[in-house]
Amino acid sequence: MRGEQAGAQQSIVEHLTDLRKAVLYSAIFFVLCFIGILLYINKVIPFITNDHKLVMLGPLDVIRFYTGIAGSLSLGLSAPFIGYQIWKFAKPALTEQESKTALTFIPSLFISFILGLSFGVLVIFPTVYSFLMGLGVKNFEIMITAKEYFSFLMMTTIPLGFLFEVPLLMMFLTAIGVVTPDKLKEVRKYGYVLMAVVSALITPPDFISQLIVLVPLMLLYEIGVILSKVMYKKRLRAMGNEKALVVE
Repeated sequence: MRGEQAGAQQSIVEHLTDLRKAVLYSAIFFVLCFIGILLYINKVIPFITNDHKLVMLGPLDVIRFYTGIAGSLSLGLSAPFIGYQIWKFAKPALTEQESKTALTFIPSLFISFILGLSFGVLVIFPTVYSFLMGLGVKNFEIMITAKEYFSFLMMTTIPLGFLFEVPLLMMFLTAIGVVTPDKLKEVRKYGYVLMAVVSALITPPDFISQLIVLVPLMLLYEIGVILSKVMYKKRLRAMGNEKALVVE
C-alpha cells in the first residue's frame, strides 16, 4: 500500500515537473519572439498601419501600441512551439495513434491560423474599414487613434484565424473518436447560427459585409464535415485491420 502511494505521489510530482517545464519553455520562447519583434518594430509598423494616418493621444500610447503588436505577433509565432509543448505534456495520457495524430495536426493548425489571419488582413479588414470610413467622412472629420485602429484590426482578423482551424479541428476530433460525421451534420444548424453571430460581431450592420464573412465560414464548416468523413472511413478501416489481426 505504501509503495503504491509513493508511486502515485512520484507520478504527480513528475507530471507537475513536466507541466512547469512546458510552461517555462513556452514563456521563454514567447519572450524571445517578443524581443525580436520589438527590435524590428519600425519595419513592422508600416505593414500594420498600411499607410493610414493615425494619431497618438499620449506618450504611453506609443508603448501600448508597440507592445500590443509585438505581443499579438509573438503569440502567433509561438503557437506551434506551445502546441508542441502541450503535446509533450499530454503524450503519456494518449494512445500511440492519438499521439501521432496530434503531432501531425500541430503544423496544419498553425498554417490554417495563418491563412485565416491573412484572409482577415487582406480581405475582411480593408473591406470593413473602408466601408465604415466612407460612412463617417460624409458628415465628420475623422481622426483615428492608433489604439482604436489596432483594436479594430485585431477584432476583424484574430477570430478568423481561429475559425479557419475549425475544419482540421473537426478532423482531429474524428480521428480520436470524439465526434462522427453524423454528429457534425446534426449540429450543423447550431454551427451556422454561431457563425452568423460571429460575422455580425466583426462586420458592419449591412448584409453584404456579413455575407463576405459568413459564406467562407459556412464553407469551412462543410469542408470540416468532408474531412471528418474521410478520417472516419480511415479510422474504421484501421479498426477493421486491427480486428483481423486479433482473429489471426
